Amino acid sequence: MIVRRKKRPGLDWRRAMCLGLLFFLLAGCEVGQEEKTGQERLVRLDNLQQLPDRQVDPDLQSLRIGVGAILSPQGTALSYQPLIDYLGRKMGKPAILVQRKTYQELNDLLARNVVDLGFICTGAYTEGARNGTISLLVVPQINGKTTYRSFVIVPAASPAQGVVDLRGKVFAFTDPLSNTGYLYPLSLLHAIGQQPETFFGRTIFTYSHDRSIAAVMEGLSDGASVDSLVYEFAGKRNEAIGRQTRVIWESQDFGIPPVVVPRTISPARKAMLKELLLGLHHDADGEKALAELGVERFVEPDPGMYGL
Repeated sequence: MIVRRKKRPGLDWRRAMCLGLLFFLLAGCEVGQEEKTGQERLVRLDNLQQLPDRQVDPDLQSLRIGVGAILSPQGTALSYQPLIDYLGRKMGKPAILVQRKTYQELNDLLARNVVDLGFICTGAYTEGARNGTISLLVVPQINGKTTYRSFVIVPAASPAQGVVDLRGKVFAFTDPLSNTGYLYPLSLLHAIGQQPETFFGRTIFTYSHDRSIAAVMEGLSDGASVDSLVYEFAGKRNEAIGRQTRVIWESQDFGIPPVVVPRTISPARKAMLKELLLGLHHDADGEKALAELGVERFVEPDPGMYGL
């Protein structure tokens, strides 16, 4: 025999708490117009006002440096930390490394003035410049040049000799705003009337160039498009990259990934950061920081390099 427990009259305690909380929240809202009817209050929902956009003011007691996901978080921290520490010491403020998974997220932080300085990709810069939220500060000089290229790489044993040989294969892109890791290979496909979704068997986004290189080395991808500077610098530190991968296509020269600041940064802070970066190669500690990045020096930018 099944014995059913008789429900107690009224609301159970869970429903009572939920209704009580809902009443409390509604009673406390001060949006729109409210009218009293006897002992009741009527909340009007037909005259709601939109909240203003929240602008985040930077903490003037610290220096926030955003680094795009050109390298994985581990690689970024190792390479950029000496420079971040150097800038903090010179400015007499704690310097904080700010990282995000995608290029767009860092662009958003720059647009809202959350970070003071940004090391970003060329594609991310052109996007931010067109939106009027980012300003050029300096550019790195590497091997006497301020340009770089896109490399399409494959496993060393791959029979592929060109991009067309990767039809139906797995291909690794870096980031939707990456010039060398996405926008350029996309243009190659468009030139032959193809789209990545139909040309490749499968595509992935790795969100850093070193991860794209690793994907090819580990057999997770049949090809990838990567930053030539990252590929060459990584190859000097890890000889296995040269043994296990090879370049099957090189792009023309592009303006090198720049160093930028928010458009709304104070002129004084912008001038100080620019002076420090341009003078790094004249300082012993500055030279060490540059060496960790594989950069000779920072120089004045030429906006014309970016087609803007």
